[in-house]
Amino acid sequence: MSLPAGVCGCCGRCRPRYKRLVDNIFPEDPKDGLVKSDMEKLTFFAVSAPEKLDRIGEYLAERLSRDVVRHRYGYVVIAMEALDQLLMACHSQSIKPFVESFLHMVAKLLESKEPDLQVLGTNSFVKFANIEEDTPSYHRRYDFFVSQFSAMCHSTHEDPETRTRIRVAGIKGLQGVVRKTVNDELQAIIWEPQHMDKLIPSMLFNMAGGEENPAALAESCFRELLGRSYACLCVCVCVCVCVFYPGPTVLEVFNTLLKHLRMSVDFELGEGSRRNSGTSLSSGRVKENEERIVQNAIIQTIGFFGGNLPDYQRAEVMMFIMGKVPVYGTPCHTLDTVKIGHQGTKRIQTMLLSSLIMVTSGFKCKTISAGLPAAFLEPLCSISLMEDSELRQLVLEILHNIIDRHDNRAKLRGIRIIPNVAALKIKREKISKQDVGFMKKHGQQLYRHIYLGCKEDDNVQKNFELLFTALALLTIELANEEVVIDLIRLSLALQDMALANEENMPMFIRCGIMALVAAYLNFLSQMIANPAFCQHVSKVCTNKHTLFLCFLFLTKHLFAENEKKILPESLDCEDRAMYFQTADLADALSGPGYNAERLAIPYVPQVTDEDRLTRRKSFVDTISLQVDILSNSLPDQSTLAEEITFETLKKAIDTTGLEEQERERRRQVMEKFQKAPFEEIAAHCESKANMLHDRLAQIFELTIRPPPSPSGTVTVTSGHAQYQSVPVYEMKFPDLCVY
Repeated sequence: MSLPAGVCGCCGRCRPRYKRLVDNIFPEDPKDGLVKSDMEKLTFFAVSAPEKLDRIGEYLAERLSRDVVRHRYGYVVIAMEALDQLLMACHSQSIKPFVESFLHMVAKLLESKEPDLQVLGTNSFVKFANIEEDTPSYHRRYDFFVSQFSAMCHSTHEDPETRTRIRVAGIKGLQGVVRKTVNDELQAIIWEPQHMDKLIPSMLFNMAGGEENPAALAESCFRELLGRSYACLCVCVCVCVCVFYPGPTVLEVFNTLLKHLRMSVDFELGEGSRRNSGTSLSSGRVKENEERIVQNAIIQTIGFFGGNLPDYQRAEVMMFIMGKVPVYGTPCHTLDTVKIGHQGTKRIQTMLLSSLIMVTSGFKCKTISAGLPAAFLEPLCSISLMEDSELRQLVLEILHNIIDRHDNRAKLRGIRIIPNVAALKIKREKISKQDVGFMKKHGQQLYRHIYLGCKEDDNVQKNFELLFTALALLTIELANEEVVIDLIRLSLALQDMALANEENMPMFIRCGIMALVAAYLNFLSQMIANPAFCQHVSKVCTNKHTLFLCFLFLTKHLFAENEKKILPESLDCEDRAMYFQTADLADALSGPGYNAERLAIPYVPQVTDEDRLTRRKSFVDTISLQVDILSNSLPDQSTLAEEITFETLKKAIDTTGLEEQERERRRQVMEKFQKAPFEEIAAHCESKANMLHDRLAQIFELTIRPPPSPSGTVTVTSGHAQYQSVPVYEMKFPDLCVY
């Protein structure tokens, strides 16, 4: 039998075995799919002779390239399926050359213009990315894949369904590159700027799009990228911001960042609940730590971007973030805090306040009213009354950032008796008229929250230190002669509260208040440079008792096991020399410039509904609790009857004591309205008016409608008055009125 020229008759048997095994896995008709029996033989051969893997890979790559050129896509699918199975089955040193052939074939498919081939190559690459190799690769690079997958993420295919498939495949491919490179110390190329400039915009482009699947997948990939490396985290997210900035408004950018911050908290709490249920303990902790990294990175990004905004835009961002902070007892339309519970709500509050700290850092407003408008100050002060020391600390740090316009805060850390304030080189300017007006309008509000914040039972050392810094910054930035008097009255009221201890505060809180008052009045006396005032303050601050209290707050042993041994057992209220005296301070300031007579009026903060709204218990819980207590504490009606004697009648008729008390009360009210500042009187009247308004509203809600009248009632329907008459026999009268 004659054969064609150049063809050997024994070519079939002369072909290497690995080629014959590869040829046998391809059926005559590609629709029949991979020949499984022959694929098992090829796999067994590859596992038994791993040194042949590189040749198997080269031959498969040769066949695949030929089939791609000839548009025989059925055989291309079979070749990639065979490659995937070989990759999953073989784990040895010899797999490295085989991987090179595999990546070469994937690149061929990605370069194709056929969407099906691009998706096929991407799926194979994702399977390869999930394989953990025993040894690192020293020479392998993924530059081409980053570029190609990023281009697929921006697909503009005319068919919407096909466009979505290509974009999803591109995102999956980038996610595979991230997984394959970030854990390999020898593959640091993914963090290089030229790759980040492609990867991050591709993620954000799909996250901002309206298509659900690419957006969700891009977000998942983005989270995985952020959770892998904190070093590049802030840079990557800031490139989040640079892509968005030219299009949407600044608030939309921050809204997106806060949205992902909230989602990260949800993921963290979800992992925590699953961990508590006992499933995947170690993986749950890893996920939780990764979410903390993501949260910190987002906060850093918010601060970095917010710090570079002009003042007017930064003020808008501050207002925007504050509107997102949930406050107990008040409606929150931006965050649903019912599903996440108390722990999640506190976590959200902490994250948002931390973001505010970053945004307000370095904020130098020309007038304090621009940095603390009423719409921002009121919710901020409400949070400062929370029964959580950490939240109160964050609020005080935000106030420091806004009030401290001359960078004096670092010089005022710690509660201590400063011997020479001039050595601190405090920077200050003359108080502007706008700031004077701000203190007249909002000063009482600030004093009130400082006063109430000092007596919280869960205060720690840092709370008192931040309160001291707040008082010192108010003195530096906003204190004129009138404000100085108010601050002294506030300090004396704090001292009296700690000494009287009518609220049974712990000894640590009382000592903290006393140390705070001593340290602040020492600072204030040197700032106003009044010799007589300085002399009296110095006399009190240099006694052993006061120095001991301040020393406690300079040490770090307050919360050790021997705390009770360190703290004094009681505060001696009889020794006048140990404490600041109102009369002595008034005499020292009796000269021109200060209205010292106002020191005789004790500072009393007005209690408003704001105190109730910021507590952990809701108003309904509080009312029900009070009802339970009252119902349980009511005595038996039989014991209420009191024996009427001559002495009881005499006491009832004798009203001399009551008249004296009434005259004294009137005198105090007259004196208060004559000498108290207008702002304090206005705040008092406003609180009374608010309380009256609330009571009237409650009464109106409880009042039943009046009964119908035979003369008729007027109803308004569609703007027209209509009279409706009710017959007498249809009216219902109370039983006492019927006879």
